[in-house]
Amino acid sequence: MKKRQRIKKNDDFQKVFKQGKSVANRQFVVYSYRKEQQQEFRIGLSVGKKLGNAVTRNRIKRYIRQAFLEMKEELKNDRDYVIIARHQAANLDFHETKKSLQHVLKIAKAFNKK
Repeated sequence: MKKRQRIKKNDDFQKVFKQGKSVANRQFVVYSYRKEQQQEFRIGLSVGKKLGNAVTRNRIKRYIRQAFLEMKEELKNDRDYVIIARHQAANLDFHETKKSLQHVLKIAKAFNKK
């Protein structure tokens, strides 16, 4: 995932939290904020220390980034997404993570119409 596709600044996170819409399932909370004139979507990840040690948290983030990379053609480009991993996300393998993200993003109406 390219650097320009990541949300790193606290101001950007806060804007998505305050003005965006949130949807959730048991594993993830997704905040979605529409930004006009944006060429490609950006994602920000939040995986708290309660989910496990650094190895576990980094694995969760790696799985989320890879899932977004595989779904990038289907996602709307004019959005910022912030994904918060919940406790149950620590027990998922990659395929379960991707399936769960697809589920929550479908609820968020983040996919382009086919």
